[in-house]
Amino acid sequence: MRTLNYLGFLVVLICITAFSPNPIKGYGIGDMATDFSLKNIDGKMVSLSNYEDAKGFLVIFTCNTCPYAQAYEDRIIALDTKYKSLGVPVIAINPNNPKAKPGDGFEEMKTRAKQKGFTFPYLLDDGQKVYPQYGATRTPHVFLLEKKESGNVVRYIGAIDDNYQDASQVEEKYVEQAVDAMLAGEEIKVETTRAIGCSIKV
Repeated sequence: MRTLNYLGFLVVLICITAFSPNPIKGYGIGDMATDFSLKNIDGKMVSLSNYEDAKGFLVIFTCNTCPYAQAYEDRIIALDTKYKSLGVPVIAINPNNPKAKPGDGFEEMKTRAKQKGFTFPYLLDDGQKVYPQYGATRTPHVFLLEKKESGNVVRYIGAIDDNYQDASQVEEKYVEQAVDAMLAGEEIKVETTRAIGCSIKV
């Protein structure tokens, strides 16, 4: 009987682990995000504190090789174009281990950014220390931060919109709605969504 009970416990534990939506504990809405210092594709180190006049940040974990990330590249550029002038720039971070995914190495990042005409910093999470702090699990995975005197407050976490396959068929622009509400001082109606993308390679 004890053996059966133990086996039953193991089955339940495995099921909970397998279907956990976010096994990495990271930031929640309202949490204060710590700053980081990561190398940009131009070789310079970038921190959120570099942006003295920013009102917030769109920290987006993305990469070169994931088809979902590739599908969103033009939309990420559009977000930066729209919101950087309003004080909310995109800060893109590649969280993948290049040893596990060679196409996501630093040199490949520079090539991809040049090919696509990235208008934003594209940083390498060297040592994979930053993405677990945020709780990112996918590429792409968005974290909207609002800059306050006390620090950078997490205001939205999740997907860019509701249709990764076709930008022309998007019905809910989650990130744009969140940034617009934040800048207007209004309540963000949808604060979290499920990020759709490739798993981060460790």
